[in-house]
Amino acid sequence: MSARAGGGIAARAVDPHDFLGLDAFLSEEELAVRDRVRSFVRERVRPHIKEWYERAHFPRELVPEMGELGLLGMHLEGYGCAGRSAVEYGLACMELEAGDSGIRTFVSVQGSLAMSAIHRYGSEEQKREWLPRMARGEAVGCFGLTEPGAGSDPASMKTFARREGADWVISGSKRWIGMASIADVAVIWARTDEEGNPVRGFLVPTGTPGFAARNIEPKLSMRASVQCDVELRDVRVSGDSVLPGAVGLRAPFGCLNEARYGIIWGSMGAARDCYECALEYALRREQFGRPIASFQLTQKKLADMVVEIQKGLLLALHLGRMKDAGTLKHQQISLGKLNNVREAIKVAREARTILGGNGVTLDYPPLRHANNLESVRTYEGTDEVHTLVVGAALTGIEAFR
Repeated sequence: MSARAGGGIAARAVDPHDFLGLDAFLSEEELAVRDRVRSFVRERVRPHIKEWYERAHFPRELVPEMGELGLLGMHLEGYGCAGRSAVEYGLACMELEAGDSGIRTFVSVQGSLAMSAIHRYGSEEQKREWLPRMARGEAVGCFGLTEPGAGSDPASMKTFARREGADWVISGSKRWIGMASIADVAVIWARTDEEGNPVRGFLVPTGTPGFAARNIEPKLSMRASVQCDVELRDVRVSGDSVLPGAVGLRAPFGCLNEARYGIIWGSMGAARDCYECALEYALRREQFGRPIASFQLTQKKLADMVVEIQKGLLLALHLGRMKDAGTLKHQQISLGKLNNVREAIKVAREARTILGGNGVTLDYPPLRHANNLESVRTYEGTDEVHTLVVGAALTGIEAFR
């Protein structure tokens, strides 16, 4: 393959889509998982994402299809889950977010948050009741941690669960809860009246009286996804709704780290899609009698993009191998999320400039990705929070308090 540069023709010595040959570091099975998800995105997401984003529509019809592909709770073992490796899960997140962050977010909320909470902290009965159906996409879950006044500081949550006989009664508000209005079960985190007022997790069927979810609209980001305000007004659940293994904030934080890990890969999928769009456009768009890819400033933009994407993928792969080996620490996840989302936003914005005015339309993905990534940058920990997590790891001093 060749490309016109200046007045001559320059043969491509490397693959512009895999500049460092990173595919060589993946096994045949890992590549097969990636390619299956890539085909799904190409056939089922890309032809429709412009319309879904414009209409602020989440395609629920894809949920059972993603279940059939083994994408829901795919990193979990047993109970109908696929039991895939961390690297395979990361590759799937990358391909899903190359389609749209909203699609990857669903898989993250369902698998990394709601299903992980049940799998890690639930009773055997809770696991058997919910996980197989959620893995098939027959039931949808959500994860209620964030509140209107408790985003980066979940320790200040106000939602409270009190004992009444054998039951629990939960009251409070949650905000930015993905999938809550279409969910069948909500994992709700609340302070309790137990000794020390520890935070506990509860499985709340969304049809329970007093539970209400309302879509947050209008949004400038994540328009092909669902985020909600949730109200819990004296929601009564039985004593066996408590996740028995979840006591204190370490429990929801453990689930958040699963979601953050997926973001490290997913953000690079969005960045890659922006870069590939800009590269293709620059090679065919002509100004002043030649492709804009032949101009030095355009080539610098493309080179900067591919440098950050390749670095980000190397980081994601390294963290994935560490996760599979059981050596990954949460501070390292914070570093990965901080870097990869921050750089993905830069790539998306730079790609838009190569597209010129055409880049502000939904005919091209970079600005859609950039808008979505602003949400990704905020949820599961802001840049500021992850910066301070890394800072505390470096100095031994926490700067939050």
